[in-house]
Amino acid sequence: MTSPDPRSFTVAADDDGIRLDRWFKRHMGEEVSFNLVSRWARTGQLRLDGEKATPGDRIQAGQVIRIPAAEAVPDRSARPQRVLEPLTDDEVEFVREMVIATTPDAIVLNKPPGLATQGGTKTDKHLDRLLSGLADEEGQRPKLVHRLDKDTSGVLLVARSARAAAFFSKSFSGRTARKVYWALVVGDLGQDEGLIDAPLAKQPGTGGEKMHVAEDGQPARTRWRVIDRAGTRCAFVELQPLTGRTHQLRAHMAHLGHPIVGDAKYGGADAFLTGGISRKLHLHARRLKIDAPGGAKPIDVSAELPAHFAESLTTLGFEARAGDNMPLDRPDPAKDPAVQARRKAAAAKSARKERKGERRARGASSQAPKGRRR
Repeated sequence: MTSPDPRSFTVAADDDGIRLDRWFKRHMGEEVSFNLVSRWARTGQLRLDGEKATPGDRIQAGQVIRIPAAEAVPDRSARPQRVLEPLTDDEVEFVREMVIATTPDAIVLNKPPGLATQGGTKTDKHLDRLLSGLADEEGQRPKLVHRLDKDTSGVLLVARSARAAAFFSKSFSGRTARKVYWALVVGDLGQDEGLIDAPLAKQPGTGGEKMHVAEDGQPARTRWRVIDRAGTRCAFVELQPLTGRTHQLRAHMAHLGHPIVGDAKYGGADAFLTGGISRKLHLHARRLKIDAPGGAKPIDVSAELPAHFAESLTTLGFEARAGDNMPLDRPDPAKDPAVQARRKAAAAKSARKERKGERRARGASSQAPKGRRR
């Protein structure tokens, strides 16, 4: 007896850029659980354009998602519902101390380094579980709408309702949310700012745990600006991800030859500094600016640095306020009318010179002596 054919779905434009697990929650929430999606990924049955995929992969419009046949999907009603283990008083206090801002639609946290956003294999302590400590009077838990790497600290927003979660998820996937990260990187980048436009893909042989720059990878762009320098030893930089690939900032800075301080995964031994600088990852989500549902005032929140990052700034002679003085939106010089006018005039001048050179060449050719006839 042959097994039923797998099912295929084409990603719509409205879902461009979201995580694969978020797609399942949107379109198959009643049928497919996160655990089932994770099991398909582990067994190689979850495919994206024919390639093995993981729940955290970002998807693009037009890609094809393939999953096992409907007959292979267990009956959710026959399975016991997940029972969350009650939090201890210390855990409730711990998660409540992370809160740095609240609105009718969101709770904004300052996630500490070392705390995973979601659970997984051998990961029992994670933020998603702790969100029970922020439940409302009706017992409704806040919902995750984006994530930070385990060792990355800083601003993380959770939604108070399903409606708010859908709104914020669309903002993150549509790249209308503005995220500012601070990092310490090894060496001197030379220039004061730049744009990294380098596609990223899973690095073979790492089980999907590491990314690398590859021509056939997913588009990935990161804007960077130098806040301050410690000679050629280290730089204090601002990073703005313009796309949302896994480990994007870490992989991009390593690709430039300037790994983030403390990032052994992407920088190896070169990612560490001597002189009492912490060996922890120096990557912090400093600020988040995002629109709010219903036309309410946009949410604009900054998170204080963790102790190890703040101590490293002091040791290296950097000041956090220098980073806060960087304007969030810096006009693109190429779009300035005066710049465009100068470029247009320069192009016209160059064209005139080229035409003049062509006329001189034709004139010289016509005046050249003709050979004798025999």
